[in-house]
Amino acid sequence: MSLESRLASLRNRHAELDDKIRLEQARTMPDTQSLSRMKLDKLYVKEEIERLARA
Repeated sequence: MSLESRLASLRNRHAELDDKIRLEQARTMPDTQSLSRMKLDKLYVKEEIERLARA
């Protein structure tokens, strides 16, 4: 997998997580455990994007 395609994949995953987080937060009783996990995943993806972009 090329660097560009990896970055595109990570950016897509980041956007998907952002959408899922928004949907969960919009619920009357959001699942806080699920939200925490998604936010951590999103942060990991963001850090990976930044790390690869510096390379």
